Amino acid sequence: MNLGVRWTLHGDGRTPAPGAVVRPDERLSWPRTAGLGAQHVVAMFGASFVAPVLMGLDPNLAIMMSGFATVIFLLATRGTVPSYLGCSLSFVGVAAAIRASGGSSATVTGAVFVVGVVLFLAGLAVRRFGARIIHAAMPPVVTGAVVMLIGFNLAPVTASTYWPQDQWTALLVMLFTGLAVVCLRGFWSRIAIFLGLVFGYALSWVLDLAFGKIHSMAPSGQVTDHWRLDLSGVGKADWIGLPSFHGPSFEWSAILVALPVVIALIAENAGHVKAVGEMTGDDLDDKLGTAISADGAASMLSTALGGPPNTTYSENIGVMAATRVYSTAAYWAAAGFALLFGLCPKFGAVVAAIPGGVLGGITVILYGMIGLLGAQIWINAGVDLRNPLNLVPAAAGIIIGVGGVKLTFTDTFELGGIALGTIVVITGYHVLRAFAPAHLKAAPEQEPLLDSGTSSYEKEPSAYEKEPYEKGSGDTAKS
Repeated sequence: MNLGVRWTLHGDGRTPAPGAVVRPDERLSWPRTAGLGAQHVVAMFGASFVAPVLMGLDPNLAIMMSGFATVIFLLATRGTVPSYLGCSLSFVGVAAAIRASGGSSATVTGAVFVVGVVLFLAGLAVRRFGARIIHAAMPPVVTGAVVMLIGFNLAPVTASTYWPQDQWTALLVMLFTGLAVVCLRGFWSRIAIFLGLVFGYALSWVLDLAFGKIHSMAPSGQVTDHWRLDLSGVGKADWIGLPSFHGPSFEWSAILVALPVVIALIAENAGHVKAVGEMTGDDLDDKLGTAISADGAASMLSTALGGPPNTTYSENIGVMAATRVYSTAAYWAAAGFALLFGLCPKFGAVVAAIPGGVLGGITVILYGMIGLLGAQIWINAGVDLRNPLNLVPAAAGIIIGVGGVKLTFTDTFELGGIALGTIVVITGYHVLRAFAPAHLKAAPEQEPLLDSGTSSYEKEPSAYEKEPYEKGSGDTAKS
């Protein structure tokens, strides 16, 4: 049985020939493969650090489960789709909404577990019937609107929770991270979020030394004098130990809030699989359903143990584009490193100590980027927002989702925010389409979501993107 765990040595195993690529079933020497695996771990660090902290979950467990998730994905796809699965940022808004209504960590992971089940079943449906069933239910105008409202729904979290803890640190971290994303090239651009976290850590430490405690809102929500960077928990943490586990708890209200994220995950997986196919030159259309199901299965395993959900990471796709090494052996090495990090509680304590002001600066950019992925889906699919059939449901759903509009049914049940916004977009589009005049429905067809992809990596790199590689640096600029 082919599990995709056998690789042939590429050339001499040292350096690929000019213009050559290392294919998924090839590898470099094992020391170089391990080095590439470590680079993949660093690339996913930033988002994988931030996501569990923002969701209130154990970062050690998140890193460990990302390793297991990557192994599941590689085995399921038989090593044909080189990808790393890290903690999904799409659920940060869901976690915030559930906790705001009194939900616990178990409630969060229970709701996300159900999303993993639905994602797994959606993948099986794509394998059986093809991508057309997803496109029929969720055309790009719907998908883009849902992704957008999920991202922008997070704005109040930054404004009310993180930014007030240290506004000047947040501002400087935001500026530094923005400069890193835009001005750096190649691998360094891919880890801009990680660099922003390191800069924020150092800045908070310097400000504590120079000015002492800050009088502002603490992580508890109370305004008090506190240190910007509190590392007291790091000294108490062990070097070796298991992360904290907990079982999921299932509540309908939380599940309804989380379910819309399925749409974002399907779009994300589709774009990444298409991007990898373009880079490797392989036709991976028949792997779309398998990749989606593998993502769902990996998220089910993680959330069943108390960890966050996982998804394929564009940061790691960027590393492949930069190095032109698509070997799945490097991802196995990355998964191994992630498992080791998960067994170090001291590492998790360092992550948990990220100052609130630093998170404020990071999330301003991060949440906005999540929301604008919805606009990217519209652009890639050629969605015409001059057509009221597209404009009206998208506009109504986004305002409901971003503004936190609520619809109360009983004293114990209400719909609002992400859940209500998604329902309005999906049902609104299909109901309006049923009654719309023929000339509105006859508008140019949108590109199918799972055929067009959502990632710019499938485009040819521009001149400035190729330049570093052609100079022999080993890194191309971001694609």
